[in-house]
Amino acid sequence: MPFCLNVFLRASVYSLVLVSIFDRGYADDAELQQALQRAGENRSQLERAIEEAPAEQKAGIKFLVSNMPDSDLQSLTSEFLLSNSQLTWLAFNKAAWKDSVPEDVFLDCLLPYASVNERRDEWRKDFYERFTPLINNARTSGEAAALLNQQVFPSLKVKYSTGRKKADQSPFESMESGLASCTGLSILLVDACRAVGIPARIVGTPLWSDNSGNHTWVEVWDNGWHFTGACEPSGKELNAAWFIDRASKAQRDHRLHAIYAVTFRRNGQSFPMVWAREVHDVFAVNVTDRYTSLRQPLPQGQGTVRFKVTETGRGRRRSVPVRVAEDSGTIVFEGKSKDDRFDANDHLTAHLRTGSTYQATAGESQEHVQFTVTEGEQLIELTLPAGLTE
Repeated sequence: MPFCLNVFLRASVYSLVLVSIFDRGYADDAELQQALQRAGENRSQLERAIEEAPAEQKAGIKFLVSNMPDSDLQSLTSEFLLSNSQLTWLAFNKAAWKDSVPEDVFLDCLLPYASVNERRDEWRKDFYERFTPLINNARTSGEAAALLNQQVFPSLKVKYSTGRKKADQSPFESMESGLASCTGLSILLVDACRAVGIPARIVGTPLWSDNSGNHTWVEVWDNGWHFTGACEPSGKELNAAWFIDRASKAQRDHRLHAIYAVTFRRNGQSFPMVWAREVHDVFAVNVTDRYTSLRQPLPQGQGTVRFKVTETGRGRRRSVPVRVAEDSGTIVFEGKSKDDRFDANDHLTAHLRTGSTYQATAGESQEHVQFTVTEGEQLIELTLPAGLTE
């Protein structure tokens, strides 16, 4: 059932029915009552937010209070919650796609004021004013999200970097430093989407199945969930990203190798945050099956080889031409390596014959690395002398 203000305005009788079903008094709601008790001295702030919320927004405020982490229960003010709710409805009611957003998606992935454990910034008003003009001509939430991914990061002068201060940066922290990890970039994109009425959520894995590291990205709602890499736009397309191959090899029943989407609901399954392993009140749903269904099997007799080029003595990645040749000297693969502007696990990838031996060179270096292709995946590291140009 769409959760849309215009429906309430057009049909007052229908509105009364909705209120009777979804806007129960919090005194009789066990989960809400328990949350209010955990709020301690801040309980009055939460009760004030519920009491002062407009009728059509009360259910949303109660949803937030019932599910928010204890640290938020004990610190967030009524002004913060009411402003967040009012701005959410303002953007949502102007969205061309509002009638296609189910109530549960609205509550879980549009109304929440945060994604994981980041600092609680009041970003909605700022982002609404900044980014609404960017998506004025978009007719679907997917189209709007793709536009935001193309334009938000250049406009804010924020880029990917492993030199960021911390992984779980709030949007304003990332804007202040100009640097963010995949998690910080994803938080920023989710907030930009929510600020203009696009349901969005954080998705990630604590460890790829090849043990090469963790990663975080974004899903947006457009009559179903679609994914994109934050600050890694693929034009107007969603469901296109460098990590598809790795995500397709995730393991649903392995705590570390599964893929999870953040949910605001207290469902008992925590989102495994490698940057804050001690935090267990950010919750998740297991969405691994959606990604393993994308797996494209390699032709028989081929293995996956990834190439990483670093600079001697500095350790930073370099973006230079990489050539792979057979023993005969015949070049069988050419591409360009990824530097530190790209995710730390995003490498130039080739599919080569298993059991065969090749030589790889990088840039203008005359040195080469010899390797034999094995089944599965392998990472070949090439070193470039400091200062050597492409």
